[in-house]
Amino acid sequence: MNKELVTAHALAEILDLSVETIWRYTRENRIPYIELGSRQYRYKLNDVIKALGGDYVSEKPVPYEAKPVKKLTYQDYLDIPEEPGCRFEILEGMLIIEPSPSVIHQRASRKLQRILEDYFAEIDPEGEVFDAPLDVTPLDFNVVQPDLFYVSGEQKLMVKDNRIDGAPALVVEVISPSSGRKDRVQKMRIYQKAGVQHYWLLDPQQKTLECFAWRDGVYALVATGMDEDVVEHPSFSGLSIALKSLWSK
Repeated sequence: MNKELVTAHALAEILDLSVETIWRYTRENRIPYIELGSRQYRYKLNDVIKALGGDYVSEKPVPYEAKPVKKLTYQDYLDIPEEPGCRFEILEGMLIIEPSPSVIHQRASRKLQRILEDYFAEIDPEGEVFDAPLDVTPLDFNVVQPDLFYVSGEQKLMVKDNRIDGAPALVVEVISPSSGRKDRVQKMRIYQKAGVQHYWLLDPQQKTLECFAWRDGVYALVATGMDEDVVEHPSFSGLSIALKSLWSK
């Protein structure tokens, strides 16, 4: 039976919907799902299509990137003038401009940062947890500003005066309405290519946390939760994240 089941990500790709929409349909019980313990959801494609009955609209990507005439570098990035209320990144040589984060975004990010700082201070005193804005250059032609990230003590040489030059051990992106596809597709590919061992997606609007781990060159979903779940990561013994605490003031 498991061969017939698909993940939320696969279902979103097939139906040309966002993963956020699949999560919402699941929470609202608009589509049938199978729970494989600890809120691990899987779906049968035919049953989902039958339940929706064509009552959905494909969601096409909204253009969010300005195409440059050349692939931009870190030096080009440094030459970009600051613009109040905007965040700049370079992804595969292309300049990305987005609005500053919202209050709900910053609130969830700050609370998760406290949890991670307390945890890594105990298990890796030489490591550090950073938050945006801080430039990270994991690959050539890429300058990113992850919302949160952890550089282990073994990686401390990549911490420069003005940036992190390399791939952090853990990167967390907090999804905003304008950044969902970028975080799930383009930045995920960049982090995967750079060898970031752990990539998490936190969505305070949908109240979800998805934890991916690098396995043989690709990301595998190893832990997930939504609403008031408590997420325990298999790679970080003793780390327990009560999601309810991230959504409250």
